[in-house]
Amino acid sequence: MPTVLQKQGWRLFFYYNERNEPPHIHAQKGDVDCKFWLIAPRFEIEEAYGYNLSPKDRRAVRQIIFENFDYLISEYRRIHKGNDP
Repeated sequence: MPTVLQKQGWRLFFYYNERNEPPHIHAQKGDVDCKFWLIAPRFEIEEAYGYNLSPKDRRAVRQIIFENFDYLISEYRRIHKGNDP
């Protein structure tokens, strides 16, 4: 599970074995764990799940994802061997 970005204590990463799912990113910070779908054509994200995710944490991780959206999509494609989101 390669880490593709670390920012403000958040670790954003992908799993190699989730090829049957739409593009998404996992994020962890301390005991907080969450996953967001990356909807590239609409430049949107959608929360898939959040464990111990407070509203403040949700805003912070969403902002990090949006600020790095293009990079995360390109890394997803690279890691998953060109599968288009």
